[in-house]
Amino acid sequence: MLSVLSNRTYRRLFLAQAIALIGTGLATVALGLLAYELAGKDAGAVLGTALAIKMLAYVVVAPVAAAFAYRLPRRTMLVALDLVRAAVAVSLPFVTEIWQIYVLIFCLQSASAAFTPTFQATIPDVLPDERDYTRALSLSRLAYDMESIVSPMLAAALLTVVGFHALFAGTVVGFLASAALVVSVALPTPKSAERRGIYDRTTRGARIYLATPRLRGLLALTLAVAAASAMVIVNTVVIVQAGLGLGQSQTALALGAYGAGSMAAALSLPKALDRMPDRPVMLLGATLLAIALALGPVVQSFGALLALWLALGVGTSVTQTPGGRLLRRSAHAEDRPAVFAAQFALSHACWLLTYPVAGWVGARAGMSVAFLALAGVAAAAVVATFILWPKAEDDAVEHAHPGLDPDHPHLREAPAAGHTHVHTHPIVIDRLHPQWPDAGRS
Repeated sequence: MLSVLSNRTYRRLFLAQAIALIGTGLATVALGLLAYELAGKDAGAVLGTALAIKMLAYVVVAPVAAAFAYRLPRRTMLVALDLVRAAVAVSLPFVTEIWQIYVLIFCLQSASAAFTPTFQATIPDVLPDERDYTRALSLSRLAYDMESIVSPMLAAALLTVVGFHALFAGTVVGFLASAALVVSVALPTPKSAERRGIYDRTTRGARIYLATPRLRGLLALTLAVAAASAMVIVNTVVIVQAGLGLGQSQTALALGAYGAGSMAAALSLPKALDRMPDRPVMLLGATLLAIALALGPVVQSFGALLALWLALGVGTSVTQTPGGRLLRRSAHAEDRPAVFAAQFALSHACWLLTYPVAGWVGARAGMSVAFLALAGVAAAAVVATFILWPKAEDDAVEHAHPGLDPDHPHLREAPAAGHTHVHTHPIVIDRLHPQWPDAGRS
C-alpha cells in the first residue's frame, strides 16, 4: 500500500492531508473546551448547533464551490482555502461570545467544503492507475482514522503544559504546513470542453451522480455508514459513562476501538479489491453495520462494547473506502470535481439525518431503541443498494444513438452496428449520454 508514496506529488499531497487533519482534530478538542468555558452546562447545545452549521455548510457550499472551481488552477484554490482556514483558526482563541463561534465555524467549514472535494478530485488525476488509486484511498482512510486517534492523544499531552487556547495554534500550523506542501507540487487542472452556465455547473455533479446506478447505490451505502458512525460519535460517551458507569479513559478507549477497526480494514482492503469487485465488498461492509447495530441492545459489558465498536469500524471502512473508485470511473476528468462535490454534499446530508436520530431517539427512548432504529436505517440502505445498483450493471452497456451522424467521432471510437447505431462501451453520463441507457436504446 505504501508503494504509492514513491510518487512525489501524491506523497506531498498525502502529507498535506494528514497534517491538516491532525490540526483539525486539535481544533475539535479545543472547540469543545471553548464551548464549555463560554456556556458551561449548555456546552452540548452549543456544540450541537455548531455541528449542524458544519453539515449545512458542507451540503450547501460544496456544489456551489465546485461550480466556480474551474476559474482557478487547483493548486491556487487549495492553497487559498488552506490560508482561509488558518486565518479562521487564528481568530478562534479570541472568541468571547457564542455567536462568534457559529460565524467562525461556518467560515471554517465552508472553506473545508470547497477544499475537500477539490482535493479528492485531484488524486485520480495524479494517480491514473486504478491499483495505485485504490491504495491511495486506503491511505486516505487511514489518515482520517489516525486523526481520530492521534489528535486527542496529542491534545491531552499538550494540555498538561499549555492552556486549551494554544491548541488552536497547532491547527494554524497544520493548515499552513498543508498549504506549503500543496504549493510545492504542480497539479493537473483539467479544462472543461464546453461552456456552461452557473446553474448547470452547480447542479451538474448531482445530475451525473443521481443518473448513475452505481453512485445511487453508493449514496444508499453512505446512509448505512452514517447510521453506524452517528451512533458511535453521538452516544459513546453516554453508553460508557452513564450506561456502564465508567470514566473518560474508557470513553476514549471505546472510540479508539472504532478507529482501530477502521484502520485494520483500510490496511487489508487494497489486496481484497484487487481480487473482488467493489459492489460485493461494499455490500458486505454495510450488512456488517446493520447486523452489528442490531446486536447493540444485548451489549451489557465494556468488553462487548469494544468488540461491537471494532466491528462497526471494520464495516465503516469496508463500505466507505471503495467509494472513490466508483466516483473516479463515473465521470470524465473535467467533471470529477463536480461529482466529488456532489458526493461530499449528499453524504453529509446523510449525517444530517442520522445525527438527530442517534441523539434524540437515544435521549428520549433509550439506547436500545436508538440501536434498533439505526440498524433499520442501515438494513434499508442495504436493500436500497440491491435495487439502485443492480448486479447485472456492467461497465460496458449496449445502447443506441439513432440521432448521431454515422461519421460522428463517438461512433468511430466505439463502432456501431446497424442503422440504429447500437454499440457497446463503458457508460459515463455526459452530453452524449444524458441518461443511463437501457440495453439497445438511447
